[in-house]
Amino acid sequence: MDKKKLTALINLLDDPDITVFGMVEKELLKQNDDIIPELEKKWETSFDENAQERIETIIQNIQFKETKSRLKMWLKRKEDERSLLNGFCHVDRFQYPDLNPLNLQMKVENLRKTIWLELNNSLTLLEKTTILNHFLFNVHGYGVNLSNPHSAQNCFLNQILDTKKGNSVSMSIFYTIIARQLELPARMVDFPKNPLVAIVDAKLARKVHGSTQNSDVLFYINPSNKGAITSRKEIEYHLKKNDYQPLFEYTEPKSDVLFIQRLLESLEESYQSLGYSEKEEKAKMLLKLF
Repeated sequence: MDKKKLTALINLLDDPDITVFGMVEKELLKQNDDIIPELEKKWETSFDENAQERIETIIQNIQFKETKSRLKMWLKRKEDERSLLNGFCHVDRFQYPDLNPLNLQMKVENLRKTIWLELNNSLTLLEKTTILNHFLFNVHGYGVNLSNPHSAQNCFLNQILDTKKGNSVSMSIFYTIIARQLELPARMVDFPKNPLVAIVDAKLARKVHGSTQNSDVLFYINPSNKGAITSRKEIEYHLKKNDYQPLFEYTEPKSDVLFIQRLLESLEESYQSLGYSEKEEKAKMLLKLF
């Protein structure tokens, strides 16, 4: 948009006529987040509380539109071109629109390096996983937030990196990201109420509709329980005992997309429990993209 036109529109935000404001808002919401600095300047120089509230609402709506657009583009990518880390960052933008993804990527990379130094090619996948678990959960202290399990902050990567706490969904995604960056063949499994991570045989793994054949899973990891390692036999026993059928729905790796969806579902539930109806509705809007 032409800068003169933009300035003229922004100057009309303090017009008391609600019809004028409606027209101005409609035009501004057609723009991308490039206009936010100009809106912020207007907010800083305005002495009209009503105009400031209008500006805040418009900025929030533009930021949400940008978050929705980026998530939509991520979903359109082919599976092998879709970064799980980027998907997690898009969810962060929902609450922290000014967040720089590069800062998160650097923190993840620094964590990866501290663990990578302890690995070597002579180790088996099980041995590498055991080392990852030790450093992630025992040395660095990551884990599920038991003191405040319903907090929305558990769903954001920047908060996990800062507080070292998340929920069962976010910790499984976080674990998978670190494992893959260490070149472990990690996939997520939609285990009831508690996603697991499966280590698959990378040489035999064949992707079928976003999952792998059941013979490819070597063992399972529970990031919600300090990376406890378990076998298919134990997993299937638990599922049968609790009457979860069909078994393959809860034992076979699924697409990364499903777990970003699960993360947003968890976020929606958090906002609902906290009574944040506006944020809950926006989370639902993002979920409609899936």
